[in-house]
Amino acid sequence: MSVPTLDLDIAWDLHPQVSVRPEPFGALLYHFGTRKLSFLKDRGLLAVVEALATAPTARAACASAGLGDVDTARYARALAALARSSMLVERKPTP
Repeated sequence: MSVPTLDLDIAWDLHPQVSVRPEPFGALLYHFGTRKLSFLKDRGLLAVVEALATAPTARAACASAGLGDVDTARYARALAALARSSMLVERKPTP
């Protein structure tokens, strides 16, 4: 069974109702709208999530966090899980 990934070649952001609390193990993400809590158990994933805000694409966010191709594929699956749980949303282009 294949695990869905998200499109790395578009821009993504944290949902506006998501708060990030860095922790020694990674971070806690809390969605105030859905009341869901997600654990990022990897500081590298936290670096990618934080880079999404300024990166033109999710792939660029991964690159800015220092990930290679193999790690980028693995992190894309983690980002997809965050998108499915509404922690991440596709960034709409500004007119």
